[in-house]
Amino acid sequence: MRLDSAYWKAAANEFRDYRKITFAALMIALCIILGYIPSMPFFGAKVTWGFLARALCAFVCGPLLGMAFGFAEDILSFFLTGGGGYPFFPGYTLTTMLGVFIYALFFYRAKVTPLRVFLAKLLTNIENITLGALWMSILSGKAWMATASASAIKNLILLPVQAVLLYALIKALSPMLKKLKLISGQD
Repeated sequence: MRLDSAYWKAAANEFRDYRKITFAALMIALCIILGYIPSMPFFGAKVTWGFLARALCAFVCGPLLGMAFGFAEDILSFFLTGGGGYPFFPGYTLTTMLGVFIYALFFYRAKVTPLRVFLAKLLTNIENITLGALWMSILSGKAWMATASASAIKNLILLPVQAVLLYALIKALSPMLKKLKLISGQD
């Protein structure tokens, strides 16, 4: 896959496709619903589910509409769920937007392989560790390294599970998404 001008033009045109906008809106609703599903314990860490809907939106909608989705999803999720006891902070919105952008760079208009999924998940986890620790240090005054270290351990434990779940989801839904003409024959 090339990130040439045709790629970015196609990504920009997703804003004109009412089906893609509707899909993004459905993924926002799914993220909110998935937030209510209890996490699954895994070797001392907890697997949450929102990343699946975010990655799926990136796969279908691309990097530009995907970032708009990430912005809307984070803000709506925060205000509809009460934020889990945390104050609103725009840094977390930026983290969500960048995560969707990373997924889109790996999945949008590309053949999704186990390696692509693993690398996309690895980069989003690294992004979550570094930015999440930065935002936590700004909000709480905790040392960045202490927060990042704990987050890195959790994300390292979860990485293989999340990658397998994400690859299985994309493979399972790709035929239906093709049939609905939401994706082309890239996968």
